[in-house]
Amino acid sequence: MSDHVNPPFGNFPLARLALDACAELAAPVVDALKNWDAREAARSVVYVDTDPEKADTAAFCEAYDAPLEFSANCVVVAAKRGGEVTLAACVVLATTRLDVNQAVRKHLGARKASFAPMDTAVAETGMEYGGITPVGLPGSWPLLIDAAVAAAPHVLVGSGRRRGKLILPGAALGRLPGAEVIEGLAG
Repeated sequence: MSDHVNPPFGNFPLARLALDACAELAAPVVDALKNWDAREAARSVVYVDTDPEKADTAAFCEAYDAPLEFSANCVVVAAKRGGEVTLAACVVLATTRLDVNQAVRKHLGARKASFAPMDTAVAETGMEYGGITPVGLPGSWPLLIDAAVAAAPHVLVGSGRRRGKLILPGAALGRLPGAEVIEGLAG
């Protein structure tokens, strides 16, 4: 096990570089970190070990003294046009709400957009519900990052599992495969 690192915020029992904590991460997350073209971004990701019973954002922030304004949620959306469904992921700060009906729907050119069913999100990502992260999503998916997330010095996102979270620079999320930073994705 590697040495403990100091995360930029929060009070966690254990924090390590994510590349040194691969056994704790979901397989698609490990694959994404190891194969990320932006090597310096991959090396900047910190894994913090946490209680899976406190994975929901509000409980997590309270338990680990993590600022809500640096917590980001990754939401899987199903966009429909005609008989075709496109899955996409959207990342917004926990202090905001994703504008599914306008911003997401219009950006994806869909007639209708809604949150994807939990079973679909879990099956398609290979991640646990409550831990879905933008790191390691299917490469064919659009990944929409709210500009406020990309502007944050650091953000907290899921690790692919309910146990543990990742902390990384907000700008690094915009460097993930398929990522597009969008102004006004959330309100």
